[in-house]
Amino acid sequence: MDADPLAPLVGGLRARGLTLATAESLTAGAIAARLGAVPGVSAVLRGGIVAYATDVKAEVLGVGAELLRAGGPVQAEVAAQMATGAARVLRADVALATTGVAGPGPADGHPEGTFHVACAGPGGVRTRSWRVAGPRPVVREAACAAAIALLWDLLDDVARP
Repeated sequence: MDADPLAPLVGGLRARGLTLATAESLTAGAIAARLGAVPGVSAVLRGGIVAYATDVKAEVLGVGAELLRAGGPVQAEVAAQMATGAARVLRADVALATTGVAGPGPADGHPEGTFHVACAGPGGVRTRSWRVAGPRPVVREAACAAAIALLWDLLDDVARP
């Protein structure tokens, strides 16, 4: 059986002495589950929060209530605040977050396939926004891949000790 393709990512976090958390809405824990399948991940993965409901985003992760009232949960800044909140709540060095509309159909004024991902870590928060066509599983998979790509980018910028 081939090695897990995320093993080098976990190894990179470990080599840099970084811990990881997730805050997932759109992906409902899929990122944490994927990472959890990697042998040795317990050395870096602090935990994950599935914050599907808007009030959980605000009350648990500390996403600004005014931000949520003004534009709803499908915003890049919401993803950024979710990531920052997950890092704080779970005491992690790095955190990934996802929010968006998997479909079918639009939600909160956004078309299906719209999503935002964020990675908070040393040097600040990075966000990316996407819109992909396809059924719900395709959108969720794209969001997972985009969040993991952000984590790879962060690792490229953080030197090993």
